[in-house]
Order: sequence, then C-alpha cells, then structure tokens
Amino acid sequence: MGDVEIRELESEAEWIDAYPLMNRLYPDVDEAQYLEYLAQMTADGYRLFGLFSDGELAALAGATILTNMYYGRHLWVYDLVTDPDHRSKGYGARFFRYLVEWAEKRGCETVALSSGLQRERAHRFYEERTELEKDAHVFTLDLS
Repeated sequence: MGDVEIRELESEAEWIDAYPLMNRLYPDVDEAQYLEYLAQMTADGYRLFGLFSDGELAALAGATILTNMYYGRHLWVYDLVTDPDHRSKGYGARFFRYLVEWAEKRGCETVALSSGLQRERAHRFYEERTELEKDAHVFTLDLS
C-alpha cells in the first residue's frame, strides 16, 4: 500500500473524475444523470468520499447521516466500490473503518447499508472484513 488519502469529493470536476468508478456500480446511469443525481443528493446531505492511493482514485463511498426509529442517528452507506485494479489491497476495509470513525465523530449510533442480492462478492467482504451484521431484508417497488 502506497500513500493513501481519504477525502470528500465536493466539486463537479471531482465528481466527473469519479464517474467511471461509480459507473461500475450503476452501469445504467450515464454521466449527465449521475451529475444530476449527485446535485440532488448532496442537497439532501449525501457525501461522496474518495480513497486515493498515490494520488489515484482507488475507491469511492457515498453516505448520508439520517435519523429514524429503527437505527436512531445513523450513517447510511449507499455506495462503496473499489477499482478492480486496487482490490485485495485492504482499501475496502480501511475505507469502511474511516466511515465508521467519521460517523462516530458525528454522533451516529449505527452504520447501515443494503447490498443487492446479486452482489455476492460484496456480501463476503461485509461478512469477513467488517463488523456488519445482517438484520433486515429490503423490499422495493418500482414506480416508474
């Protein structure tokens, strides 16, 4: 592992640079839609973070602090992706620990996320490399 930095990506230029990696999670979202979503999401409190290895973007995480009856004040992680060229270097676990610490500093009681049923590799990561526990099923209804 070289020099690693984790920081928030706040400018549109940074979001554009991050698009190819985020597109690995959401291949049906084009760049224009991605930027539109980010503008709306950040207005609602979403934060996008990048993990850089020797100056190169190696992983992304997007999350929001929310409060509800189920989790109390919590960090909901919407996106967590590591570039395939940077996998198996410990970046995912390091990034997740960063998010946990970031959430704790902001008074969160819980960190939570959902992961698509087809994302078996991600499930193994969460089970083996984080302290996350399965505690719910997520159901959706497409209204489009």
